[in-house]
Amino acid sequence: MSTQTTQRTITLTGRAPVRITDAAWPVIASARADSYQSPDYSRHQQALAGGELDRYTLRVRRHADGWTLVYGILSGARAWTGTEDRRGGVLLEDGDDVAAACARVGRDVGLPDSVIRECVADLPVEDIG
Repeated sequence: MSTQTTQRTITLTGRAPVRITDAAWPVIASARADSYQSPDYSRHQQALAGGELDRYTLRVRRHADGWTLVYGILSGARAWTGTEDRRGGVLLEDGDDVAAACARVGRDVGLPDSVIRECVADLPVEDIG
């Protein structure tokens, strides 16, 4: 029996990319959307399949030791929207402000505020009481 380990390289802002193993860095929050603005589902799917839309992703992954990765991806539909691809992220120590990092990374990459808010809302609940 073969056990495959999925690895990925994540682009960070202002430092070298990092390579992680998915199993060791599970996603704890995420949000994704695209630039489509109409309620027409069929046309949305057609535009998505045709590469006519910008796509936005913001993810938060946490290692068991408390280190956290926050990273964003803007996949631009350059031919249709003129938007170029952008990637960025940060590596946080245990205790750093993850919500603030989501906002910082999202804005740096050019993600809409709605994607940033959705990702922050998807973070694990803090028990304060």
